Amino acid sequence: MTTLSTLNKFKKDGTKFTCLTCYDSMFARMMDKAQIDTILIGDSLGMVVQGHDSTLPVTVNDMAYHTANIARSNKHALILADLPFMSYVTLPEAIANSRQLMQAGAHVIKVEGGSELCELVTTLAQAGTPTCVHLGLTPQSVNVFGGYKIQGRGDEAADKLLADAKAVVDAGAALLVLECVPAALAKTVTDAVAVPVIGIGAGADTDGQVLVMHDMLGMVHGRVPRFVHDFLTDERNSARSIEGAFALYQQSVRDRSFPTEQHQFS
Repeated sequence: MTTLSTLNKFKKDGTKFTCLTCYDSMFARMMDKAQIDTILIGDSLGMVVQGHDSTLPVTVNDMAYHTANIARSNKHALILADLPFMSYVTLPEAIANSRQLMQAGAHVIKVEGGSELCELVTTLAQAGTPTCVHLGLTPQSVNVFGGYKIQGRGDEAADKLLADAKAVVDAGAALLVLECVPAALAKTVTDAVAVPVIGIGAGADTDGQVLVMHDMLGMVHGRVPRFVHDFLTDERNSARSIEGAFALYQQSVRDRSFPTEQHQFS
């Protein structure tokens, strides 16, 4: 069973690890066979499962339902679960909603933001609930950003992201996620903090990589994000199977053949 201690050892040893989003029991079993290291029950389910155009309509009950689906079938991966939009504005509701997701089977609670989360992170850590803080392009703030845009470009923005990362780690965050930030900045952050850092569109130097499952299976409508690779139709997946795609993703992250420069931003 993968634990936070496992991921910390991976970081220390320089071993890259995997994360995929997952929302139901059958796919969780397939990821189990492929030995995917961590599973994220992401609020991305709002778009890929529920058909919304953003993550914002997702509720805590939605997240708890899908987390329980995964927990019933998972034996290997560390399970991360998103607290959805506006579910952790106040400390009491953040505590109550975190409790609901942990009781559904999550091992780590993921939240989006920066140093403003420090009190929440510390409170949850003291209560035995590890957190993963998502920095960079945070989809729940899409209306603030004015769309899905690269974050951390320019000295001021980069300095703020690095300061936020250090602050939440000092407050007790167990993991970080960096989304759509320049690869050089992602490396700086990864080297600067003691906890494992998971990247998506953040280059090859983060400790781990995460993709939305539907994306890495080629189930993308419209423009394919730069950081996505289709592992289902990859010629190395000779069986052209979903299980083969998961296994190839695990292998490719571990042997550092994914991501490449074509998947990152500068």
